[in-house]
Amino acid sequence: MNRPDPKDVRNITCIGGGVIGAGWAAGFLAKGYDVVVQDINPDAEGQMRRIIDSAWPSLEAMGLSEGASRDRVRFTTDLADAVGDADFVQESGPERMDIKQDIYAAMDAAMPNDVVIASSTSGLLMSDIQAKSKNPSRMVLGHPFNPPYLMPLVEVVGGKKTDTSAVDWACDFYRVAGKHALKMDREVLGHIADRLQQAMWNEIVYMVDADEATPEQIDESIIYGFGPRLAIMGYCLLFHLAGGEGGMRHFMKHFDPSVSDDWTRLPSPPITDDLIEKFAAGAERLQGDRSVEELQIQRDEALVGFLQHFNKVTGKG
Repeated sequence: MNRPDPKDVRNITCIGGGVIGAGWAAGFLAKGYDVVVQDINPDAEGQMRRIIDSAWPSLEAMGLSEGASRDRVRFTTDLADAVGDADFVQESGPERMDIKQDIYAAMDAAMPNDVVIASSTSGLLMSDIQAKSKNPSRMVLGHPFNPPYLMPLVEVVGGKKTDTSAVDWACDFYRVAGKHALKMDREVLGHIADRLQQAMWNEIVYMVDADEATPEQIDESIIYGFGPRLAIMGYCLLFHLAGGEGGMRHFMKHFDPSVSDDWTRLPSPPITDDLIEKFAAGAERLQGDRSVEELQIQRDEALVGFLQHFNKVTGKG
């Protein structure tokens, strides 16, 4: 296996020059990599460079790595030229299975067999994308959140024919590149975060359609309600705190989701003892060595910092 150590990656190829592909390119450039962006549309180069230029002030504010420069990006319409010297490939092409399968088969034939190829796909499965490739073992999902040059999360999982070493390598590389790599246990349509987003979006659409709330009211409820908390702690740890000293077990036994069946169009799941223990064990892992009081203090301090800055930039302070 001639795959480079994740710390030794220097040349990255981004397939697709749209919002996500160019966003990835901007983020990689900010970390000091040499980047090639490929798109079959020659006009995509102008859009790519505009996106990078627009992202650069924010990346400068976050702190550029040594050697970071917008001059280290090259554009090409030739796929084989783009991937020939790549240490890693981030694919962000159209969300069409036939197109992705053809792109992966073409990349596979044009580059060394051990170079990892990752897909930004938001809903397709890697098992399907890699189906036409001769060397599918190095192909993984690497799903970002928009804008990929700022948002830390990358969901990582392999397909049925992916080698576990490729998944582990991709996670290590993303971490070196400054990302939060979330290694998934199994493939699922929509992955994790998009499934959660979609469930909320469906309820939003229902509420607007039924004149139960306006888009303005919905966004205000998120911005000034649970939104800031979720940037600090996820639902599981927040509800663990809501259970007090009894934690998640107390919360799930005393706050049956069926009570809120009239609040949402989604049916509530049955709450079994096994399910409670799954949540409780996960919440305790999230809590770690911190006490409930320490967690509350950390939450509040982070909220104060966020709200002070938010009020400043929105003129509400």
